[in-house]
Parts: sequence; C-alpha cells; structure tokens
Amino acid sequence: MSAPPVVEPQVAVKAKKKVTAVSRQQLSFGQRLRRDWPLLLMCFPAMALLLVFHYVPALGNVIAFQDYNPFVGDNPLEAFLYSEWIGFGNFEYLFKTSAFWDSVITTLSITAFQLVFYFPIPIALAVLLNSVLSPRIRSLVQSVVYLPHFFSWVLVVSLFQMMLGGAGLLAQTLRQAGFTPPEIMTNPDTFMFLITSQAIWKDAGWGMIVFLAALAAIDPALYEAAAADGAGRWRRMWHITLPGLRSVIVLLLILRLGDALNVGFEQFVLQREMVGREAAEVVDTYVYYQGIAIQQWGVGAAAGLFKAAVGILLIVGANKLAHRFGEQGIYSKR
Repeated sequence: MSAPPVVEPQVAVKAKKKVTAVSRQQLSFGQRLRRDWPLLLMCFPAMALLLVFHYVPALGNVIAFQDYNPFVGDNPLEAFLYSEWIGFGNFEYLFKTSAFWDSVITTLSITAFQLVFYFPIPIALAVLLNSVLSPRIRSLVQSVVYLPHFFSWVLVVSLFQMMLGGAGLLAQTLRQAGFTPPEIMTNPDTFMFLITSQAIWKDAGWGMIVFLAALAAIDPALYEAAAADGAGRWRRMWHITLPGLRSVIVLLLILRLGDALNVGFEQFVLQREMVGREAAEVVDTYVYYQGIAIQQWGVGAAAGLFKAAVGILLIVGANKLAHRFGEQGIYSKR
C-alpha cells in the first residue's frame, strides 16, 4: 500500500483560505445579519456617537465656500441656505495672507522639533521602567509619571510660571544669590524649548502606557534564550525590545504626522501674549483670532479644512512609506 502524498504547508494554507472564502460567500446578507446582530448591537452606541458628533458636524465645512453669516434667516439651516456662495474665495484670502503661512511654518517647525525631542521620550521611559524588577516600584513610578496628564493646560502653565517666571522660585533664588535670572517664560527665542518641556512633563508618562502594553506582549522566552546565549542587556534591548516596539512606533508616528498641523490650542493661547504672536501663532490660534474672534467664519472654516486635507495627505504618504519598509501601518496593503 503506497503512502499518502505529503501536502506542502503553503498549499494547505492556501486551500484553507479558499474554503473559508467560499463559505463566507455562501452566506447571504440576511444570514450574516442574523448571526452577527449581537456584535452589531454592541457597536451601535459608538457608531451613533461618531455619527452625531463627528460626521454630522462635518457637513458644516460647507461654510468654507460661503461668506457665511449666522444672522441670515430665522434658524441655522436658513443661515446655511441664504449665505452667499463665494466658491474658493476664502481659500484665496488665506493663501494670499502672510500671517496664515507664518502660522503654518511655525506649526510645522514645532511638530518637527517635537518629533525629534519629544516623541522618543515615552519610548525611553517605557524601556527603562520595564527593566525595573520590583512591581511596586514600577507601579509607583508609572503612577507619578502619568499623573500630570490629568492636569489642565491652565494649571500646567501656571506651575511653570511659578517655577520659571520672572517672579518665580528660580528667579528669586538666583537674585538672592546675586545672579541675574534668565528670561524663560517671556523669551520668544526659547519658546519652542519651553512648550516641548511642558508637553513632556504633562503627556510623556501617558504616552508611555502604550509602549508598556507593547512590551508586555513580547515573549519572555526570547529574553531568556538571548541571555543563555550570552547576550547582554543592551544587545537584548537592540535585538528584542526595539523590534517588538517597531510596529507600534510606526503606527504612532504615522498618526503624529497626520496631526502635523495640530499642535494644540490652549497651551499656545495662554502664552501668546507673553512671547508675542510671531513665536506662538499656530494654525489653531490663527483660526481663533482671524476667524472666530472677528467673525470671519468662512475663513476659519477654510483654514480648518486646509489643515484636515494636509493631515490626510501626510497620513496616506506616511502609510505608503511604512508599507515600503514592511510595516502594516494604519491599514494593511491590499
């Protein structure tokens, strides 16, 4: 009796995928709906929140193409319908205004600076904290580090002002010692360092949680095998820890690039008067002061729509670049 033929593993996997695809195609839409209705019911509240608070308000971007006047008509719907349609007039006004391009350049400069000096900090904190052997010390340090995330920007800026301002603790200590205190909170030349320091103190610990979760998914047997082969701590980190974090790092980097024109509002509007408009004017503050404050609603909406379009282009471009390096990115390559 002859032995049964040996099926290649790849052939078996392809056959299994083909059978699964055929079985899915055999199910009608009604059958899939009856099978999955509990899962769809669980997703319904989140879908309703997205619809009401994200997709429906997105229809208001139509005012970017209007000379919108909220006082036309008797209700908001009539204001949309009766406001004058001007096409790309608001965008032409934006692109011809030097203050808008100054805010874009300032925003991109801050994003690039924080990608270099802020983005690696949560990764380093997660790697260092993961190497601590005592669970109690690890929990204590983690709690202390990410606690500032729950502080508002008003409180954060006030704390920095009390510590580093002209009448703060550092300035008073230096004056008592006979030194002239430096201008930290009011110096436009060092404002980028200041806001990055504030962002690190406030949010680096919170961002560390994502990387700690990724580190927990790495198989401890890999570290044990590497240690048995004579690999030191640095070599284990380079060949096991960092490759285990690579997919998460790429994903968060893509998302951060998508927010390149969104560096925050409260942090800058609170310190804009101290350092001047040239140093602290970002796209969000420009939209507020040039759109909402003087009731140029169409100009503000056009700036926001421009920011969203640039974010989408950056996300798509960064995701394609991630595919070239063999990473999945936000969505897998078809």
